[in-house]
Amino acid sequence: MRTKNPRLGSGQRGMVLISSLLLLLIITILGVSMFRSFSIQEKVAGNVREKQRALQAAEIAQQYAEWWLAQGNNSAVTPVLCNSLLSANLSQGQVCSNALNLTAIGGVTSVPWQAAGADIGVTVDPPGNSMGAPTSNPTRGRYFALPRFYIADLGPSADGQGEVFQVDATGYGGNQNSVAVVESTVAVKPGVVDRGAL
Repeated sequence: MRTKNPRLGSGQRGMVLISSLLLLLIITILGVSMFRSFSIQEKVAGNVREKQRALQAAEIAQQYAEWWLAQGNNSAVTPVLCNSLLSANLSQGQVCSNALNLTAIGGVTSVPWQAAGADIGVTVDPPGNSMGAPTSNPTRGRYFALPRFYIADLGPSADGQGEVFQVDATGYGGNQNSVAVVESTVAVKPGVVDRGAL
């Protein structure tokens, strides 16, 4: 005949199972939360990367425009009414007599810049940077569109010894939502040489 163990009460049966299930549930919730957190962190890191790529592309266009102004007599060309999109890679460039019409296009950050329904500015695709649009070569790391710049003649400098220009530049990351716009004001004086470029 079997005797019951007095230490094992009938109320304790299944308590280990219930405790184990609760512990498993808590660990599962923690694990799912960690994976969800990692996913959010990956998205944030991706967005930061695309923002930096867009900013670097815009700065490349800005630096190219400033360099172009300092070359030869480019800053002395007669400003024209800019109403088309040119390519710096085809040795095209222009100084515009019309500044970007910020009220008509919704501000300098409304890109791409347009006038009368046509894209305006000058695109630049520096050699070796693979900045072409994804449609031309759908490889990883491509940019949504080529960076572009717009140079507006602001008139003579305060000392009358040169000309002042406003350079606006825009660049994209990998998609149309990652875009950066930069702007600078450049004074070009005749006979001044940038020794850093030599």
